Amino acid sequence: MDNSLDIKKRIHEFIDHPDARILRIIDAIITSEETENEALTVEHKDILNQRLEDHKINPTSGKSWNEVKQSLKKD
Repeated sequence: MDNSLDIKKRIHEFIDHPDARILRIIDAIITSEETENEALTVEHKDILNQRLEDHKINPTSGKSWNEVKQSLKKD
């Protein structure tokens, strides 16, 4: 398995002699990693907490996954 130094050298080779496709792939990986590490905003947490409370009050009010799929197939 390549060590970190070998991997860094290979990445630098791609950057120094760019292949647009590889650069887009690397950029997508970086973007995905940045997005994944972002925390939820206070507003999103509030929405999720409210939905959880609604579910606790009335746990049968939602639809099953099968019901949701069926309704999507109708459209």
